[in-house]
Amino acid sequence: MSRPESFNRMMTSAAKFQLNIAIILEAKAIEAVKSRHWICNRLNLSAYEDHAQQVKETMDVHDQLIELIDGLTKMESALAKNLVIILNQKEEEDMMGGGSGGGGMGDLFNLGGSFK
Repeated sequence: MSRPESFNRMMTSAAKFQLNIAIILEAKAIEAVKSRHWICNRLNLSAYEDHAQQVKETMDVHDQLIELIDGLTKMESALAKNLVIILNQKEEEDMMGGGSGGGGMGDLFNLGGSFK
């Protein structure tokens, strides 16, 4: 497989991965709405012995949401780093005399800016 075909396959895979992440986030948003309704109806003072227990339960839910957001952020950062590496390789190839766009890729990776 040629280098341009490899780049094309990597970019296609990254796009599919992003689509799957979007689907997961959409499902999580629907789940969050359902959870919000449940929490708003359940986490009131009459369901607990005292205020401290209510705060503890609320903080547990909050911590779970923070872990989810943190995990998604780390995953997206890793994807972005991989794409920057791919784009920088293409840019370096062009600078070293790649000529007309690096093996038939044309202007595919030129996003109008520099990644330096």
